[in-house]
Order: sequence, then structure tokens, then C-alpha cells
Amino acid sequence: MKKIKIVSALCLVAFATLTWSFKEDLFEVSKNIDVFASLYKEININYVEETNPSALMKNGIDAMLENLDPYTEYIPESEIEDYKLKYVSTQYGGIGASTIYIEGKLFVNEVSEGYPADKQGIKPGDQLVKINGNEIKGKDRAQISQLLRGPKGSALDLVVIREGSVISKKLTRDEIKQPNVSYSGMTEDQFAYIRLDKFLENSAQEVKDAAIALNKQQPKGMILDLRYNGGGILQEAVKIVNLFVNKNVLVVTQKGRNPQKTIVYKTYSDPLLPQIPLVVLVGSSSASASEIVAGSLQDLDRAIIVGQRSYGKGLVQQTFNLPYNSLVKVTVAKYFTPSGRCIQALDYAHKDVNGNTIKFADSVMSKFNTTSGRNVYDGNGVYPDVLVNANKPSPITMSIISKNLFFDYANAYKKKNKEIAPAATFQMTEADYADFVSSLAGKDYSYSSQTERLLTDLRAEAEKENKLAAVKADLDDLKEKMLGAKKTDLTTHKAEIKRILETQIVSRYYYEKGKVLQAFQYDKELAAAKAVLGNSTKMLAILKGDGEYKTIGSPVKTIAAKN
Repeated sequence: MKKIKIVSALCLVAFATLTWSFKEDLFEVSKNIDVFASLYKEININYVEETNPSALMKNGIDAMLENLDPYTEYIPESEIEDYKLKYVSTQYGGIGASTIYIEGKLFVNEVSEGYPADKQGIKPGDQLVKINGNEIKGKDRAQISQLLRGPKGSALDLVVIREGSVISKKLTRDEIKQPNVSYSGMTEDQFAYIRLDKFLENSAQEVKDAAIALNKQQPKGMILDLRYNGGGILQEAVKIVNLFVNKNVLVVTQKGRNPQKTIVYKTYSDPLLPQIPLVVLVGSSSASASEIVAGSLQDLDRAIIVGQRSYGKGLVQQTFNLPYNSLVKVTVAKYFTPSGRCIQALDYAHKDVNGNTIKFADSVMSKFNTTSGRNVYDGNGVYPDVLVNANKPSPITMSIISKNLFFDYANAYKKKNKEIAPAATFQMTEADYADFVSSLAGKDYSYSSQTERLLTDLRAEAEKENKLAAVKADLDDLKEKMLGAKKTDLTTHKAEIKRILETQIVSRYYYEKGKVLQAFQYDKELAAAKAVLGNSTKMLAILKGDGEYKTIGSPVKTIAAKN
């Protein structure tokens, strides 16, 4: 009885302490809200210049949230539709065309097959000048989107300039569907391939439908491509894992400071494809829900992960309604894969001396184990089992992209050539490439290489130390050699430039699907995935954690240790 009284007393003390702490928190919140409201009122009433109350409040809110993380954000009523399209829904009313600004003018970049812009002959390279009588000039991208979008069946009048001629087009908006699965099909060597670009509504169902259709063709294995997928809805990721993993298996756990935000997600149904050999492709852009799928399948030894280390976003967001139809998206938890690891790369709770967010150091990474005992690590994303070095564009290629010179040439190529080879086999000829090089004559695609920037820094340091006279001749000689080397860059980087240019050209004939098929010819990660799937001995070696197994890159265990 005495023990019970002591325990009861301790519980009352603990409750009283929590209550007092809670009251103190409420007091701090109330006090600071009062201060903020008063300050806001005095600024709006007394500031020497006219203020915009809405803009002032938005700036204040954004500044407050900026110190948390980039995923916690305020969404005013005016941005709700864009938010839903980005994070929730894949459908909107519009014409099916993307646009690009070049030197202050708005051009059609790409059109989607079968939608109003395509049906009415809108072409990449058309300059938009009026939308329903509204001049484009002076409007930002958000205003343009509002003009182009609207209810299905509503009319839209466009005025475009094409090759100097003014053309009027009458379109009827349609429901534009941007599928989560942008492409699925069989490779020439009988592997099923599914490219998932986002985890929005129905993404798991789209993957399931594609998998069912492809499985009828009796594939030797399946490749799920998440390389360009920035994530989305966590529950959709769980459903996708469930397609390949047995019922009642832990997929992911989210843990928050608020106990109500701690949730365990398990598979809930029998799998569709429990036995099919599976490879998941990831890259540095694979984030969030992509990393849940890749990390969970890796922890469960259900898939081989191929590519580069993923982005490292181990945070979960939830939206909350605010007054006047606005929202706030808040990071409420971290997520943990079945082995217990969190792959969050950036430590938003701590900053460096300059106030910048820092990465978790490799030295503080912890080791975890997959179901079969393989070593995996937390922090800094999901490490691939098979590392494939990423293609890093050269400075000249980046310059040509930034100056939109690929865009211009692809439009000119389409004008000259009514048809081209099938997308899967299309390649530019030597004559085509020579023509492209000629098209650059007189156009500015200058750039500074890393070596040139280092030479400039070295010259500045030598001058500071009064040693420039001693090294000037050598520095000038190096600069001349660099200028000579840059003159041959169009030849040195021809293969890389051709690949990007071919993708632009193919899109003019075969749309988005054509771009995917054409890129298969040069896809190192896809080739590595097929090599793994085609060799069961190698697959077993990876899944057993055999450190002697090698593929593109280093031994599997060494990869994890070095990263």
C-alpha cells in the first residue's frame, strides 16, 4: 500500500511538472503572438512609406520558417492549387504544354501527346504573346499558369509568333493527367522496366497496373527506376513496397516529438510479385518516398539498389489548415527503414559559423543490418549496392544548355526533317553534329572552367604576396594553353553534347515516351541493372554481402565504408 502511495505521489509530481511546463509554453506562445501582432499593427499604421499588409505578413512568416527546414512552409490561398498539383494531385485543367522564358520572351518548350496544344498544332519554339487577349509581356510564371489553366471544356484563345508570322489558335481546355508512371515497357533482353517519376495520388496503383501488364510477358526480372523521383506521399511508398514483400512486414516507422506522430507502417496484403528478381535504380535526385522504397527493399534484401547515393531526405511532412483557406506544411517526424536507420543527410538543427546547414559527418554514421545481416548505414541517403558513377556535364555543355542553344537547334532540326528513325535507335549523324557546330557560329556560349577560376585565384594570391612578377610568365602560359584546349571542347565533349541534343530532337517527334526510349542507348545504370539481373550468381553474392563481389565501382562493403 505504501508503495502504491509513493508511485501515485510521483505520478502527481510528474503530471504537475508537465502541466507547469505546458502552461509556461502556452504563456510564451501567447506573449510572443501579442508582441508580433502589436508590431505588425504599428508598422502598418506608422511606417513612413505605404506598406502591403499581405506581403509584409508573408515575409514575416517565411523568415520565421526559414530557420527550421526547407520543407516547413506556409501556403497562402493564392498558391493552394499549385501546391496540390505539386504534392497531391496529378490532374489539372489546361492545354498540355510547358513553357520556357528566353531573353524575356515566353516560348513553348514541349507539348504533351494527344492534348489540346498538340491537337491544335502548337509547336515547341512558338512564342506566346497573348492568352485570351491578355498580353504576356510583364507577367511572371505564376500569372501565366493561371491564364493557361481553367476548367475542362472552357475556351482558350492563343496568339503565337512562329518564324515571324503571327498565328491565332482556338483551343478547348481538357483535363491534363500527368501520370506518376511516365513509362513502362519491356527491354529488348526481356526485363520489365517501370519509371516512376513521383509519389502522388494513385502512384502505387499505376505501378501495380504496369507490373501486372508486364508480368504477362514473363519477364526475367524487373527494374523500378526512381532516379528522378523527388518523393511524395509516404503511404503510396508503403503500397509499392507491398507489391514485392509479404504481408505484415515492417516497411517504415515515422517518429515525431509529438507521440501522436509516431506511426508504424507495415504491409497489409499479399504481394503481387513476391519472387521476381528486382532492381531499383536511384540517383542523387531520388528523395523522400523514393528513399523509403529503396531503403526498405534493401533492408529486407528484396531488391538490389543500383546507381548513386540518394539525396538523403528522412523527414515527414503533414499539412494543417489555417484561417482564410491557407495551409501550413510542417515537418512532424523523421522516418526509419526496417533496419532502424534514418537516411537524413542534412542536420537542420545545427548550423556552421556562417549559418549554413551542415551534413551529418561520415564519422558519426551508425551501422545497421539487413534481414540477412548485410551492413547498411544511416545518414546521407541510401547507398547503392552497385555503384555507377554519375555523368557530370562538362562546363561547355552546361553553357549551351543555359543559353538554350540545344532548344533552338532542335526546333530548326524538326523544321528541316519531317521524320527521323524510331526513338529507340535514333542517333545524330556526323553531318548533323557538324551542322549543329556551325549553328553556334557567332553565338555566345562562353564559360569559365574550374581550372581558369583556379588560375585567376592563384594570380590574385600571388599578387597579394608580391610574387606575381616571379610566376606571371608561367600563369600566362597556362592561360594560353587553357584557351587552346577550350577551342577543341566541341570535339572533346562531342559524345556528351550529342546525347543531350538527341534527346531534345527526339522529343519533337516522339514526345516524352520517345525521350525515355532514346536515352536507353546510353544508360549506364540501366545496363548495370540488366547485368545484375542477368546473373543470378552475382545477385546472390550481393544479397549475401559478399565484399569480394565487384561491379561498376568498388566492392559492395567498401562502397558503404568509404561513404
